[in-house]
Amino acid sequence: MAKEIKEFQLYNSMTKQKEVFRPRVEGKVGMYICGVTSYDFSHIGHARAYVAFDVLYRYLKYIGYEVLYVRNFTDVDDKIIRRANELGVDPKALSARFCEEFLVDMADIQCLVPTHQPRVTEHMEQIKDMIAQIISNGCAYVVDGDVYFSVDNFPNYGRLSGRRLEDNRAGERVAIDERKRNPADFALWKAAKPGEPKWDSPWGPGRPGWHIECSAMSAHYLTHTFDIHGGGMDLIFPHHENEIAQSCAACSESNVSYWIHNGFVTANDEKMSKSLGNFFTIREVTKVYHPLALRHFLMGTHYRSPVNYTISQLEIASEAVFYIYQTLQDSEDALSALNEEAEKNGKISPAALECITKLHEEFEAKLSDDLHTPSILNYALQESLRFMNSSLNMLKKKQPKKQLLSTVKSLTELEKEVKKVLDVLGLLSSSSYTVVLQQLKDKALIRAGMTEDDVWHLIEERMLARKNKEFAKSDQIRTDLAAKGIALMDVGKETVWRPCVPVQQEKTDVPVQLENPGRPVKQENPGIPAEKGQAVVAADKGAVDS
Repeated sequence: MAKEIKEFQLYNSMTKQKEVFRPRVEGKVGMYICGVTSYDFSHIGHARAYVAFDVLYRYLKYIGYEVLYVRNFTDVDDKIIRRANELGVDPKALSARFCEEFLVDMADIQCLVPTHQPRVTEHMEQIKDMIAQIISNGCAYVVDGDVYFSVDNFPNYGRLSGRRLEDNRAGERVAIDERKRNPADFALWKAAKPGEPKWDSPWGPGRPGWHIECSAMSAHYLTHTFDIHGGGMDLIFPHHENEIAQSCAACSESNVSYWIHNGFVTANDEKMSKSLGNFFTIREVTKVYHPLALRHFLMGTHYRSPVNYTISQLEIASEAVFYIYQTLQDSEDALSALNEEAEKNGKISPAALECITKLHEEFEAKLSDDLHTPSILNYALQESLRFMNSSLNMLKKKQPKKQLLSTVKSLTELEKEVKKVLDVLGLLSSSSYTVVLQQLKDKALIRAGMTEDDVWHLIEERMLARKNKEFAKSDQIRTDLAAKGIALMDVGKETVWRPCVPVQQEKTDVPVQLENPGRPVKQENPGIPAEKGQAVVAADKGAVDS
């Protein structure tokens, strides 16, 4: 390729170490990510996985790779059939609906659309062909219309997870089937039961086992050898372990270069799961928090580490996104009248050039080190935003024309670099800054249980109290609103409001509880940074608030 592609490292679950990424074909990457089983709305554990791999996809493209990204749908499965029976609906209709709902959620949290999104029901021929090849190679057997993989005939079984066959005790994960030659053997094909979806096969009517689908579809779209296979850590065993066994049994040359796995989402330090009743759907979260806030929150922890879900962390992420977009909006407003001449005659200041260079280098260095997004969000990006706000403050002051043009040029170029970083992180919305800011305010009002008219009414009430020198009352109005996540700021003779992290007057519960059947999530007290875009609650006491 004409462009030299930047080197970067990924942690390989197979070798248990970070490795320099070397694709099989220069300049091209084949990537398969295990998708959802579509029987319900997706939860934030799904969001965590697909945001992580979306960042990988975006960064691979950013550094110059042509990426073939495949993410599947499991649209026939025991869980789908069970849920359909509970609801009295057709399993195919149920899974089709939740495939579409998943795509809506992914678009909301700004995950790019993969190159291919295959569904199991559309790839039965490839699945049956692979099963037939595995049987032909002596690694599977047929019993009463079921087909089982024989782990005893695959000596390398367990090399990804590190588990030995003797560790896989019968009945540990599934009910014991006496027909199996080894309790660890798993189904490649399941004989049809009355009322279940079924397809004809050489072994009788039935449907695929869970694991075989990914082996067949990855081979179909990426061949038997490709670069990256990913999913959550809970898929290492048995799903990915079984995938390796099946794929290698079907084709001895089968190989994936890098196995990538993201960490769990926990709630109050417990693994989030449906069985514990402490999970939240993406819809439940984005009903009260902006989707960009959820994405920011998920990237605030390294993708391989567990991310602990708390309301306070979502509040902090929401505050951070508002700060980003307010800075971009302020910059756009300030530059709109000055940009053209500055483009021609302005020169970037040494300080701005240093800031731009540092952001660019830090961004590439951190993402090239196994996608270390927290370092970008919490340090490099914040420094650049502070510099932008400093430049915006400079524009409010009287400056010689040459210095003014330099400030405008510097701000313009820094804004471009910030937007480039936000784009790769998936935090740059296609909506205008004004629209995103209003959406963030609307979500804050939902969390506060208020309307914008309610807020303006209280602002007027506070102004009247200040006019009457009832400072205790005006203080209380401001404090009460801050406790609900509404910050008031006096700008000249006007008062404006914006969202903030709710300020606790004393130890209190969560300011807003998501609609969830599980246990409540308590809020921590995160504190509020005292900088532009992050309001400080102060007593009125007759003074003009900053």
